[in-house]
Amino acid sequence: MLGWLLPIPTALGLYGIQRVQQLGQDDTLSWFLIPLLGFTIAGCCLTAIVYGLSTPEKWNARFNPSAAEDAAPGATHWGTIFAIAGALMIGAGSLMASIAYSFEHYFAWQIEEGRKISQ
Repeated sequence: MLGWLLPIPTALGLYGIQRVQQLGQDDTLSWFLIPLLGFTIAGCCLTAIVYGLSTPEKWNARFNPSAAEDAAPGATHWGTIFAIAGALMIGAGSLMASIAYSFEHYFAWQIEEGRKISQ
């Protein structure tokens, strides 16, 4: 439905990383752009977890409507469990890193603005 929107925050996040590499860590625009990449990765991992935890009936009804309800493509196996665990690790790590990066730079910016006002 809104799958066409996914490349936009990903590209903006990658552009933020490129700005840090070219201009250094003091680039304010990159502080806003880099977390977009992390939030997009976390959102994609959440989608993978939701797909992995869906029932075979739901899966086959959505992605394999011509198959029977208990068809093999909708069945869960160990690969699904490892994929869910991997998505959980990557998504949680990406989300926590994005939140920490955002707050760190926001509060550093607030301190700098406070110093400018006090002078």
